[in-house]
Amino acid sequence: KQWYQRRVRGRRLPLLRTLSSSSCHSKPLGFASLPNQSQPLGFASFPKRYLSSAPWNLGILNHTAIAVPDLQKSVAFYRDVLKADVSEPEDLPEHGVTVVFVNLPNTKIELLYPLGENSPIAGFLKKNKDGGIHHICIEVDEIESAVKHVREQGVRTLGEKTKIGAHGKPVMFLHPKDCGGVLTELEQK
Repeated sequence: KQWYQRRVRGRRLPLLRTLSSSSCHSKPLGFASLPNQSQPLGFASFPKRYLSSAPWNLGILNHTAIAVPDLQKSVAFYRDVLKADVSEPEDLPEHGVTVVFVNLPNTKIELLYPLGENSPIAGFLKKNKDGGIHHICIEVDEIESAVKHVREQGVRTLGEKTKIGAHGKPVMFLHPKDCGGVLTELEQK
């Protein structure tokens, strides 16, 4: 086996090339010619955003949101027991929640607490008395293009237009039934 380099958007990426016993001109793995396939296959070791031909790119996991029945108790757990950096509570009436962010070195945890009787979090907590993971949030570099693309792929969105989220950036939620059972939030980077 030998390693070769290929440049993709200015970055050098490793490609594994196998040598057959009869020839040293075998094709690199993952670059097989398949119908409607415009990018390499099988390279989970480097970010797909470098291979995307779409007008938008998927970014990092911004946060995992947890619905909590007792905000003060949850804040005390993360702050006092786990010694995490915890933000002050922030009310978001347009979303019907109070949020607190637990800042970690590589991502955040968003604690969600219902704000008002019609809060979507109140409904979630009625079904899940102890709370639990509510959604994940992934950054995208062009949210309007991303929303258009996922809709074209048959993914339902929870709203017609993006809204301003807890970070002051546009967000859109994707229906969990179209996302493997996970409520997914896209957020502008």
